[in-house]
Amino acid sequence: MFETFFAELRSAKIPVTLKEYLTLLEAVGSGVAGNRVEDFYYLARASLVKDERNLDRFDQVFGHVFKGLELTTDTLEAEIPEEWLRRVATLYLSEEDKKRIAELGGWEAIMEELKKRLAEQKERHQGGNKWIGTGGTSPYGAYGYNPAGIRIGQHESRHRRAIKVWDKREFKDLAGTAEIGTRTIKVALRRLRQFARSGAASELDLDNTIRGTAEKGYLDIRMRAERHNTVKLLMFFDIGGSMDDHIAEVEDLFSAARSEFKHLEYYYFHNCLYESVWKDNARRYTDKFDTWQVLNTYPADYKVIFVGDASMSPYEITVAGGSVEHMNEEPGGLWLKRVTEIYKHTVWLNPLDQRHWDWTPSIGMVRNLVGGRMFPLTLDGLDAATRELMR
Repeated sequence: MFETFFAELRSAKIPVTLKEYLTLLEAVGSGVAGNRVEDFYYLARASLVKDERNLDRFDQVFGHVFKGLELTTDTLEAEIPEEWLRRVATLYLSEEDKKRIAELGGWEAIMEELKKRLAEQKERHQGGNKWIGTGGTSPYGAYGYNPAGIRIGQHESRHRRAIKVWDKREFKDLAGTAEIGTRTIKVALRRLRQFARSGAASELDLDNTIRGTAEKGYLDIRMRAERHNTVKLLMFFDIGGSMDDHIAEVEDLFSAARSEFKHLEYYYFHNCLYESVWKDNARRYTDKFDTWQVLNTYPADYKVIFVGDASMSPYEITVAGGSVEHMNEEPGGLWLKRVTEIYKHTVWLNPLDQRHWDWTPSIGMVRNLVGGRMFPLTLDGLDAATRELMR
């Protein structure tokens, strides 16, 4: 069975060497694993897996060989929550139906028409194409469809196409103490390290102590400053809305970054960078930081990482007043341009599957604004991003 295990690991492209396999057998023969399968599993994993990216494949092979489990496929099944099926006011349209629904003619026309309809409408509407209501094709309301609409009274985003959200948003802070799943991210982030000795001489310099003692004929203790990572990191996290789909992986990134970098500063934004950012989502409407002040606080040697799916209405990037939540005085794209002009080492990490980037125009726009330096929030993407930041 052990030989089969070794062969299956090699077949699964897990780089296991014969020496590592013999080391495992020696440990088993010495009774290190005891008589429990679980203990043997951890011993085998520690002996044979060198790269944490192979842990999932190792688990599959181990289960297949020792537990009689079938190797998993790419097909996943899941229970659909009942409340998803009970949204009776939600409108579902075919692609052909959607093509027949035209935009109103741009930002100014949409906002002007909203003012008129707010003044004229006197009752609730459902399923229509003009008034503010539910389940229709009007640009104003909830649970319907329009390629450029204003969402009013809807619990969450569905099509990611609203150009204005009329409801106050409450977002959750990222859990900086989350540790589960952060180890591989820490490994990837460690490429972002440049060590230098700074501060008081508090560490024993063994080599120079030996050399000095030999030269002088008596004990000559030499001390030196500790080595610290000198890289300074400024991170901006998109929070809420469509980013709720990616909260777990972003929390892992946030936790890993906080543990790896002594010089780390972070702020939250929503969809695109505007004139203010915040650090506490519970007080985001009262305790804001002026973005200009932030950019003037941290010098140009900081490395900047944006984290967000960049999925929004293009108006948020190109139009003053285009923010989904407030009337911004300047377009979001202008703020992104200012950041890249100040900080030459800037990247954008996108948790959305890279295969879907071309489906959302705003992703391409943001990617261009950061000089093409957008990377997927995967281990390979982190590797590429850290290489770019260290250039």
